[in-house]
Amino acid sequence: MRKIKILFTISNFNTAGSGKVVYDLVRGLDSSKFDIEIACGSDAGAFFKEVASLGLPIHIFETKTPYKPYFSLLPRIWAISKFYKAQNYDIVHSWQWSSDWTEALAARFVGVKWLYTKKAMGFNSKHWHIKSYLAHFIVTINDEMRGYFPNKQQQALIPLGIDTNYYSPDAVLKPIAVDATAFHVITVANLVPVKGIQVLMEAIHLLQDATIRLSILGDCDNDYGRDMMALGHELGLQNQVQFLGKQLDVRPYIKSADLYVIPTLDEGRKEGMPMALVEAMSMGIPVLGSDITGINFVLSDFKHLLFEAGNPEALSLKINTIKCMDAEARFKIGQDLRVYCQAHFTMEAFITAHEELYKTLLKDGAI
Repeated sequence: MRKIKILFTISNFNTAGSGKVVYDLVRGLDSSKFDIEIACGSDAGAFFKEVASLGLPIHIFETKTPYKPYFSLLPRIWAISKFYKAQNYDIVHSWQWSSDWTEALAARFVGVKWLYTKKAMGFNSKHWHIKSYLAHFIVTINDEMRGYFPNKQQQALIPLGIDTNYYSPDAVLKPIAVDATAFHVITVANLVPVKGIQVLMEAIHLLQDATIRLSILGDCDNDYGRDMMALGHELGLQNQVQFLGKQLDVRPYIKSADLYVIPTLDEGRKEGMPMALVEAMSMGIPVLGSDITGINFVLSDFKHLLFEAGNPEALSLKINTIKCMDAEARFKIGQDLRVYCQAHFTMEAFITAHEELYKTLLKDGAI
């Protein structure tokens, strides 16, 4: 029986986020049933080397094209179609973040099944509507997203998966050395305003507790990062807050922490499914998250760990509640979170769901 040939498309592997999910998915698919290739617009980024180490064919090829100028759009789309046809793909699975629909049209021109994973919230432009219409199937990653496509029968909720053996406290032999007398809080995020780092810093300032330490992991070499460093000095937190930059392996830092916080602001841009939060849960430490779409999906059975988005006073109370617990109570929260990840967000379930989807998509000829 011929293998199903699938092309995964993604803009780049500069950030771990979606790139790590694609990496885990293509690595886990049954190689006796699926023939996998990857196309991305750039080979930049340290994580690209990890992807390349899988030994799969990788095409540095842009599989989408700008809409304008419109008079030359079809020839440019046809160039993508010819690439799909020449490689004889059965399915193209897009992990592009944008509302671009040229990829989908290129696949339609040559009879290739095309689906995409909706990674982020927002469905306001006409281009998202065109993209969803052209897609043979849509994968959503939280329970609110289905409402974006009320007339689309060919869609399914497949939460992102995580390797719970890799993201396990037992897998980290050398955690980061910390002051055992301090209460350590950690957050992991690309430092952009919507992530709400200022809310977390203001919450710690309100507590006026010098034993609290905050570690911020993520690229801080930008205007927002520098603003947050300046804010730390303004709030008198320079001895409590450290900016550690981007780290390829966050596990040693998470294992050394007492609490993980994701303080994303709700400014019209909601979370899809924040994997940094799931990673912390899988590492078995207590977490707190702002009560917005995506975060409250991941923490749907742990509503007491949610706080009002953008409210440092509410967050400070939650942090203090966790801090005042004894070590056994905090350990119990962390274990409950890890068990939940093992039941709902495993990589095995994620891969199995995709394998079944790919086979069904070709067998049923879904449109």
